[in-house]
Amino acid sequence: MAPAVLHLRSETKPLEHRSALTPTTTAALIKAGYVVNVERSPERIFDDSEFEAAGATLVPEGSWEEVPKEHIIVGLKELEEKEFPLKHVHVQFAHCYKQQAGWENVLARFPRGGGTLLDLEFLVDERGRRVAAFGFHAGFAGAALALEVWAHQLTHPASEPFHGVASYPNEDALITNVKEALAAGTQAAGRAPRVIVIGALGRCGSGAVDALRKAGVPEDNILKWDMAETAKGGPFKEITDSDIFVNCIYLTSKIPNFINHASLQTPDRKLSVVCDVSADTTSPFTPVPIYTVATTFDKPTVPVDNLTSGPALSVISIDHLPSLLPREASEAFSQDLLPSLLTLNDWENSPVWARAKKLFDEKVATLPAGALEK
Repeated sequence: MAPAVLHLRSETKPLEHRSALTPTTTAALIKAGYVVNVERSPERIFDDSEFEAAGATLVPEGSWEEVPKEHIIVGLKELEEKEFPLKHVHVQFAHCYKQQAGWENVLARFPRGGGTLLDLEFLVDERGRRVAAFGFHAGFAGAALALEVWAHQLTHPASEPFHGVASYPNEDALITNVKEALAAGTQAAGRAPRVIVIGALGRCGSGAVDALRKAGVPEDNILKWDMAETAKGGPFKEITDSDIFVNCIYLTSKIPNFINHASLQTPDRKLSVVCDVSADTTSPFTPVPIYTVATTFDKPTVPVDNLTSGPALSVISIDHLPSLLPREASEAFSQDLLPSLLTLNDWENSPVWARAKKLFDEKVATLPAGALEK
């Protein structure tokens, strides 16, 4: 039997520097008998030469479209919005299973071309727990940015928006910047910020709490909420009584909103920064329905309009927050994913990939009439 060929595509999402495979996991796959082709990439945090040194074959950027159908295409974020059918097996985050805007166009490309989507967001073990996720680093980066935005509001004119951000070479560099900002904000406010993290017991929430602690937020100022605290149903005044709200909840069904526009219209509101780490901007399941615009590294915040009282309120809704720490986030994610990657040579008989295929088939069955006829 010919060895399985994995094709790591270059990411096309602006400012996305992470990678589903790293030189370390690539070397492990090659040692196990896989052929790994890696597209050259000007954006990936790892140099092309690092993959070449690990034994991969470097191929032109964007060449995945023309490779044989048997090759498995490995990526991270969603593909560019195009119309041509997809013939390969794709391993990636597609962001089309929760009825996000345009989901039917994204999903329909796979069955139209005879391809298959194995969505990394829904790759789970026998207990239903995700086998690999960027949650920890998403929460870490989101909380760090939220602290910086809070400090910026206090130390700059309201007319001056928060500046763009870029990836950091490592965690220490990020925390150094955040500590400086927090010190300036604390001095201007005369106190440290109060921060509420919802989903604090999960991967994402754990990352957020870790960042807050490393930045120097006093422990008593960090409200760590999870299912027990939210069981009564929102909206929650504890959120509007805090300076910063970091939402780390992942939802696949609707629950009462944590906050909404009505709950923000209170004279004593302190809340001025929301970081919605899930960034499900167009999802009907969002518990934070106060904004409709996804933000980016170059424009990290969006204001909440039509507030009649309280401070200005900024929302961070960047859907690739872990790319703020791309090397560390990629290494952790890819290492967690490696045991599953090692079964891709027989993915249809691998329980973890078979579950992903079953979900794909179920989602395809929900496509509206006519979606497959383009």
